[in-house]
Parts: sequence; C-alpha cells; structure tokens
Amino acid sequence: MTSADPPQSPETGPEIGRSVVTGAYATNLHDLGGGEGCPLLLIHGSGPGVSAWANWRGVLPVLSAGRRVIAPDMAGFGFTERVPGARYDRALWLRQIADVLDRLGIERVDLVGNSFGGAIALAFAIAHPERVRRLVLMGSVGVSFPITPGLDAVWGYRPSIEAMKGLLDIFAHDRALVTDELAELRYRASIQPGFQESFSAMFPAPRQRWVDALASDEAAIAALPNRALVIHGRDDRVIPVEASMRLHRLLAQSDLHLFARCGHWTQVERAGEFCALVEAFLASD
Repeated sequence: MTSADPPQSPETGPEIGRSVVTGAYATNLHDLGGGEGCPLLLIHGSGPGVSAWANWRGVLPVLSAGRRVIAPDMAGFGFTERVPGARYDRALWLRQIADVLDRLGIERVDLVGNSFGGAIALAFAIAHPERVRRLVLMGSVGVSFPITPGLDAVWGYRPSIEAMKGLLDIFAHDRALVTDELAELRYRASIQPGFQESFSAMFPAPRQRWVDALASDEAAIAALPNRALVIHGRDDRVIPVEASMRLHRLLAQSDLHLFARCGHWTQVERAGEFCALVEAFLASD
C-alpha cells in the first residue's frame, strides 16, 4: 500500500479525520502531531478519487513526527461535504484554507502543495502573506503552460478500470508502483457517491482555461518574500518540469530539486527522500 491508496470505507476508514465547519459546509481533515514549531498544511492534487489521505498517506507519519500537520480534503474532493450548486474555483479554495486555519486557531503555517494544491498554496501566500512562512511546491501548477496530454487525460477522466490503469501509467514513472490492484482500488474510490459528479464539473473541456485560471500573476509571484522549495519529477508527464523551473526563476528565495526517474508522484515514488528534503528545508535557518 502507498500514499496513493484510496479510501477503505466512507464510514470508518482512515480517510475520515475530523470535521471542521468552513462556511456553508464541513471540511474533512486530518490533524496530526504537535510541537511548538510552525504547523504544516498539506494541499493535495486534483486526480480522480483523490483525498488528503490518499495523497499524503505515505508521508503523514514522518512529517507529523515532530510537528503539527493539517491535511484537508479540498472542497469538491474526498469526504468534505458537497454543497449543491457550489462553484469550485480558486476563490472558494482560498476561503476554505483561511476558514480551516481560523477554526483551528492557527495564525501562520508552512504550506506544501501538490500539483493543483501547489497552485492553491501559491495563491494563498499571495492573498494572505501574513499567514504563510515557507512554501513547498511539488509538481506544481501556478504559472500558465500549454496543457499536457497527461493533465488533459487526468481532468477528463471518465470512470472505468481501464481508464484508471491508463492514468496510473501517466502518474508514475515506475510501473511497479501502479499495480492492477492499485488501479482497481483507485477506480472504486473514484466512483464513490458524489466523487465523480463534483470532479467532472470542475474541469470541463476545453481544459487549457483551467490551467490559466489556476495560474497566479507572475509579478505577484516574484514579489513573494517567502523561502520556497520547488520539487519536480524530471519525468513528470502531467505537469511539465518547465513549470517548476519558471516558478524557481520567479521566486527569489527558492531552491529547486529535480528527482531523476520520477514522475508526478514524488511523494510516492521517492517518499523517503521527499520527506527528508522537506523536513531539512523547513528546519533550516
């Protein structure tokens, strides 16, 4: 089992954390660890059937060993409450993060964003600079780029076991990590009630507009004073490595790390090295 594994049971499985009221709906989130350091908030990606637990399962025990870690299901994903007629966009997701922090009594966080989550983390740092200490952007959206066939396939997913197998082949560089068993489990996660309905409403074709909608103004990115760590798999077929290189050039206080023989799932394919890299970055002066 890896951090890409899906929920086991919508009623009792480990993907269900605590429920926090965020505006007109309740957010499902995981609140782990503790300590006096700056809390860490993890924002997952936008694959079909994704949840915070599915995305971060393999790294949560390590990252929460010495600090408080918060991992929410973003609105429209996972087991966060669906709101009929809700418009899922950047404004909603930024408000959700602010509400989560307010409800938990957290003034300032370090942010780790994966793919879609990287775009939201970046936009949140721009909108609320006083609430963000450091940024980790992993295979991140956040600047505009021509949509890849891989990302178009991810956002255009229609549930079937064969479609899921195809997506897992795109996500991971190492096919050994994406077995047929995992494809079956992720497929079943994607067809839980409400999952595909909200997912398919988020990124309808033509999908280049959603890449552009998630991008932040480049002047605003360049003005960020935060120290940042930009991480990318060199063989990523979902988000082009050039997007992270552009972010690195824009962010004056950024370091860039490329993992060789690694696709879009850095936190799965290189979990140990990913955790060590992030922990060292967050702990450095």
